[in-house]
Amino acid sequence: MIEPEDIRRRRKKLKITQKELAERVGVSQSLIAKLESGMLDPKLSLIKKILAVFEELERKKVAENVMTSPVIVAEADETIWKVAKTMIEKGISQMPVIEKGRIVGSVSERGIFKAFYEGKRDIKVKDVLEPPLPEINPKTDVEEFSKLLLENPAVVVVEGGKILGIITKHDLMRINTAR
Repeated sequence: MIEPEDIRRRRKKLKITQKELAERVGVSQSLIAKLESGMLDPKLSLIKKILAVFEELERKKVAENVMTSPVIVAEADETIWKVAKTMIEKGISQMPVIEKGRIVGSVSERGIFKAFYEGKRDIKVKDVLEPPLPEINPKTDVEEFSKLLLENPAVVVVEGGKILGIITKHDLMRINTAR
């Protein structure tokens, strides 16, 4: 039996709003809200429609359905010490680097480790700057960003100059092993 929380959880995992789900199913947003809150006991036909929408979206492996968001970024003028601490705390191995709101490069644990090894603990991120991670749009297909991940540790999902998410090799392995 599907529970209201299951519908809410799957919808959020797919990163769609109640309104988007309602439009795809052909009902009102308020009906979806009532359903998710447990205030409404739906007909089986409605549940089937909702599940069909979820299954269609889950099969459609595009960047916006795979990405991790929000993206943790490093500022070019931050110390590598501070960025290394963030990487350790968040369990990440690379970050896009921004300056004045624009992506200017990336920083990786490899670059920071090398600086630490050389005794350079107080230098800025811009001093260990690596090339930017490839940028893709939210609708980029899994096959396309998979090719980019063969040569890069991650790709950044960007739309209209705004960073929406990041996809790493780990994310790709996760979706390929999910059943």
